[in-house]
Amino acid sequence: MSAAASDGAANAAVVALVARTMGFPRSAVRIAAGQTSRTKRLEIDGAAPADVERAFGPA
Repeated sequence: MSAAASDGAANAAVVALVARTMGFPRSAVRIAAGQTSRTKRLEIDGAAPADVERAFGPA
């Protein structure tokens, strides 16, 4: 991420990147934990674990 961490710009960039990569609308992706941390936990409405693995590879 190259977005600055001010005013939530970096979080918005993470959400946009994940949504675009997975082919989901941005409204389906949200940060569930880690708003102010470098480590984030995301929730993606309608995504199965296989969808995440297909987009980003195995954990």
